Amino acid sequence: MWKRALDRAGVREPRLRREYTAQRQAVRRFATAEYAAARLLLPAALVPHVVAAVAFMHDTDDRIDRGPVDERAAALTEWDGLVRKALAEGDSALPVLRCLVRTVECHPDVRTHVDAFLRGCEREVAWRTIADEEDLERYVEEYSLPALMLTACLLAPADTAARAAFTDGCHRLIRGMQRIDFLEDLPEDLRAGRTGVPADAVARHGADLTRPDAALGRLVQEQADRADVDLTAAASLPDVTAPSYGPFLRALIGVQRLRLDAVRHAGASLATRTSGPAAPAAAALLLRETARRLRTPGPAVRS
Repeated sequence: MWKRALDRAGVREPRLRREYTAQRQAVRRFATAEYAAARLLLPAALVPHVVAAVAFMHDTDDRIDRGPVDERAAALTEWDGLVRKALAEGDSALPVLRCLVRTVECHPDVRTHVDAFLRGCEREVAWRTIADEEDLERYVEEYSLPALMLTACLLAPADTAARAAFTDGCHRLIRGMQRIDFLEDLPEDLRAGRTGVPADAVARHGADLTRPDAALGRLVQEQADRADVDLTAAASLPDVTAPSYGPFLRALIGVQRLRLDAVRHAGASLATRTSGPAAPAAAALLLRETARRLRTPGPAVRS
């Protein structure tokens, strides 16, 4: 089935097929659930390109997420140069960038989001606290949304009005996801000397992010409620793009709902442990949407 996906994606050169396969193996290791959803629920012709975009995003994050800020900034500068050189020349010594180059050739919209994502990485390197809701919104607009759009743009409708609605839905979705990320990662972020829960909300509740008490519980529930609003708004995403993408988008949003439920259940205990969606519930969701996909006719994928 993977070989067929490569064929349909237009990846026919033996070397490049091996490199896409290596990226696929990496994505399957670090993003197992997301890979399963893409593999089961997206048209075969899109899957290799989704894999290439996710692998690029992960490689970028890995390169800029280690060491003090000045080292991370230097790593980003070097990486930015390598990426832009690869896109300009149509080749690279790095397999992850050769795959990205081919994906950009097949789906030129990806290039715009690569540029926006690399610019947003400057904020990702530098941030240590999120001051308030406005600061969170800037983080989402500058970094989180461009990161999502590396892959989401592959599903975007061609119609201008529908595309605007799709992008707005993606914005709401990633804002909810980012808020959940910051709650799930609370202990890890604190160990790294940073926190993504808005500082003004922490102060308003009088919460100590290291102490699993009632104040932190109220803070978690407030942030979860805000994420809930955005996930509810994002539920319209399947309605503004091709029907063949609906099962994947519903599954993606459904998994975020499961993550949100887990965060609510964990409450103040997030000070000492992370949380995540229940595996049986996530598997059931994927199976349900897979069955739904089999009943949904799919039009040809845009190139």
